[in-house]
Amino acid sequence: MSGGALSGRLRGALRLTSLRLRLVTVFALVALVAAVSVAGIAYWLNRDAVLTRAQNAALDDFRKELGDNAGALPDQPTCDDLREMASVMTDTTQNYQVVLVDEELTGSPGLHGEAADGCTAESNPMIFRLGMVPRSLTEAVHDRRDDGNGTPYHLYWLRKEIRGDPYLVAGSQVLGDGPTGYMLAPLTAERDDLNSLAWSLGIATALAVIGSVLLAQAAATTVLRPVQRLSDAARRLGEGKLDTRLQVRGADELAELTRSFNSAAESLERRVEELSEREEASRRFVADMSHELRTPMTAITAVTEVLEDEVDSLDPMVAPAVQLVVSETRRLNVLVENLMEVTRFDAGTAKMVLDDVDIADQVTHCIDDRAWLDAVQLHAERGIIARVDPRRLDVILANLIGNALKHGGSPVRVSVREEDHEDRQEVVIEVADRGPGIPEHVLPHVFDRFYKASASRPRSDGSGLGLSIALENAHLHGGDISARNAAGGGAVFTLRLPREARPPGDEPERDDGDNREGERNGSEAAAEEGVS
Repeated sequence: MSGGALSGRLRGALRLTSLRLRLVTVFALVALVAAVSVAGIAYWLNRDAVLTRAQNAALDDFRKELGDNAGALPDQPTCDDLREMASVMTDTTQNYQVVLVDEELTGSPGLHGEAADGCTAESNPMIFRLGMVPRSLTEAVHDRRDDGNGTPYHLYWLRKEIRGDPYLVAGSQVLGDGPTGYMLAPLTAERDDLNSLAWSLGIATALAVIGSVLLAQAAATTVLRPVQRLSDAARRLGEGKLDTRLQVRGADELAELTRSFNSAAESLERRVEELSEREEASRRFVADMSHELRTPMTAITAVTEVLEDEVDSLDPMVAPAVQLVVSETRRLNVLVENLMEVTRFDAGTAKMVLDDVDIADQVTHCIDDRAWLDAVQLHAERGIIARVDPRRLDVILANLIGNALKHGGSPVRVSVREEDHEDRQEVVIEVADRGPGIPEHVLPHVFDRFYKASASRPRSDGSGLGLSIALENAHLHGGDISARNAAGGGAVFTLRLPREARPPGDEPERDDGDNREGERNGSEAAAEEGVS
């Protein structure tokens, strides 16, 4: 595969509207949503399980230690007893700190749980003090609730962050006017575990998305490779390679599409071959007919010329008929010669003889030879030299100017100028008339063969081939002719020719004999007729 084709396919794959990108994007989004949903659900379930397990273990141990050690206190405990109890309660595997408050010794608690006069036992004042207990928890612990089960005081807890670290804070009061205990259990280990779990789930999500993208790419390649083959085949078919076929692989929908493409390509190739054969037969018929008509037309033309010379001596009743025969014979002769010229263009046998020509002189000679000097205004500077076929340029000019005089009236304005382009220099000749212009629906067809603007005028003085032959001669030089309507009225035909004509085959040829003579006769006939 060439570098250009590879880069073209890469650009196609990266287009925002490309099917490959859309497939990959959809796969990635679906995988991302699914992975994030699963990871989120797993994280919250694990988080709830880890925290519940940790806090239940700490709360159960705190409840048990508080009850057991409170029962071991003497009937009249002292502050030292409470401090000893606090120290014993923290000597467990749960690694929590406690604060004990005996209200019988200290009196009723002050603001935010502080004792007014007495004893508060703190297992480690550097970590946990009574002032760190939230007010809401203190109030809940001292709230007596008679719910009928014999336990007016309950164990209350909440989670709290202290200096950025999570902790579990709990409190309860021992029955029988025992001390009130508060616990502070760290949850940093559980937080670290949950963070590790979150990172693991994030990495798993990223891997799932990457895997889905790779799978999507593989799936897209599997699906789009046949589509790309179909696209390439259709492109080759559009370029004229009608024998393009694809190998059918598998039995899925894409294989059926490939079979349909092959069937359509075969039908198209067969149809084009039939049309080509018909067109070739039609061209041969026109060429043969024109060639066969030349010999009798030469004889008929000679006879009509004799009759035309004797028309003044003929019976006045016969003379009009003779003049009609002469006129129609000339018209038929022009038509035959034009058909011969058209067949040469179609067959690609039209030749050119190039020469350096002063365009202003060429236009002047064309006008002068046909006695149009009084009807044409020429605006052209001498010295504009182009390498063209003088005879074919004369045919083009005669058709354009004659058409303007016939349908637009005089005076006809002809202007010549030069234009420089990046790739070449051009000679531009404009022929403008002052007539009504060309109807808009007619403009696209003015160069068609045998085209007539009005079906009510099926017959005209010309053959209907003049402008078509002029356009073919322009193409033979590597130029073109365009038609438009001027803003102020009238039609404008613009002829563009390169300063250095490059005919087909790149080498102009001279040929002689009957073919050369026929070209000259056909060109002269095209130049002499008016355009219908």
